[in-house]
Amino acid sequence: MVFSSLVFVSGFLPIVAAIYFLSPARFRNAVLVTASAVFYAWSGILAVPLVALLVVANFLLGRMIEAPTGRMRRIILTGAVSLNLAVLIVFKYSGFLLGNVDSLLGLFSNLRVPARYLPLPLGISFFTFHIISYLVDVHRGSVRSQPSPTAFALYIVNFPQLIAGPIIRYRQIADQLPFRAVRFADIDAGVGRFTIGLVKKLLIADPIGSVVDQIFMVSPDQLTTAAAWLGVVCYALQIYFDFSGYSDMAIGLARIFGFRFPENFNYPYFAVSMRDFWRRWHMTLSAWFRDYVYMPLGGNQHGPWRTSRNLWIVFFLAGAWHGAGWNFIVWGLWQGLFLSVERLAPVEAIFALTPRLVRRGYVLLVVLFGWVFFRSPDLKFALGYMARMFGFGEDRDGLPLMLNVSAPMTILIAAACCMSLPLWPGLRAFLASLGASRRAAVGIELSRAALTAGAMVLSLGAMAGQ
Repeated sequence: MVFSSLVFVSGFLPIVAAIYFLSPARFRNAVLVTASAVFYAWSGILAVPLVALLVVANFLLGRMIEAPTGRMRRIILTGAVSLNLAVLIVFKYSGFLLGNVDSLLGLFSNLRVPARYLPLPLGISFFTFHIISYLVDVHRGSVRSQPSPTAFALYIVNFPQLIAGPIIRYRQIADQLPFRAVRFADIDAGVGRFTIGLVKKLLIADPIGSVVDQIFMVSPDQLTTAAAWLGVVCYALQIYFDFSGYSDMAIGLARIFGFRFPENFNYPYFAVSMRDFWRRWHMTLSAWFRDYVYMPLGGNQHGPWRTSRNLWIVFFLAGAWHGAGWNFIVWGLWQGLFLSVERLAPVEAIFALTPRLVRRGYVLLVVLFGWVFFRSPDLKFALGYMARMFGFGEDRDGLPLMLNVSAPMTILIAAACCMSLPLWPGLRAFLASLGASRRAAVGIELSRAALTAGAMVLSLGAMAGQ
């Protein structure tokens, strides 16, 4: 089950919301935990026992970490974090690791290690990070361990955050877990935000994604340079509107049930440096790696070389976190390379003198080339694709896929480019600066409600056509 489906929007969500608000306050956490278990089981019931065991084990481990002092406290934390990472590695990376071992053995012998790909539990990357941040924060004394098993289970498996984030730290919502007061304004804001996410996903990301799939299913040597650039630009739009759309849906759903989740995207394609990009793209992931990997490694406190090393480690891990493949790891190292270079004193001096428009162009190029690695099935494909982007070995008789993009799709791509820039916040700030009468404010609210209703109808139509 996904958020952008008729089953979820027309069945699961209304039923859960009705039961939740009709239930006494003391039972509402249990309602959400039960609903989250159903949501999880819908996508694969075999993983439910694993997640249940992890919830129980980490609830107990959190209590155990808080009890002792000194060395024993750290030993328990190390064991608990290792346990969770081991589960993640077994289910997400075992096939990748065994495949690479098999390739190495093949260079020297006839011995083979069969790669086994286990079914990947839904959201395992996200809830593993939720668990680790909780355990580390309890160890640091930033928070107290959660005394309620139901509240702890809700923190881990709450269905709005389960699929694609944001990555929620326990300390961010610890005071929201026992009880949440929900007003009509929360439901109104939540429905509006959820609808924005549906529009991003169904009406922008999915249609543009069809162009991406069409281009990336073709061998790079059959593409023209123009088609290669079209493919990666469209993918940049697809992944932004898809990922930020899911984040909007998660934030909106959480708001309906009284939770306040942190923002996850802030117009990243408007960044003026790669450092700025990672303050805007998947912000909760960036903050997680900063607080639980980068800073414990020493951050930027021990000279430029140690700083660069720390950045490369962080983005190696960030690449691997996104997927079990060398293309994801290279994508992460690509990010680390430019983040390291930008910290060099001569580069910082050049940046200070460079117009912001030029810096934004630089960021877009770096990000686009990085997306080639991220989207490609393997490194060989990615390198061939980038060669086409630079015009190397271009076959003039290659498939001119740009010609197959219809006029409506061209308009959608152009509109998506505009929507990926902070035009709406600027317009909203301008209107606010002009002031508005009470009558005008009512008109704006009615217009917003009408637009939300219209967008929901269009999204339902898109779901029905899937």
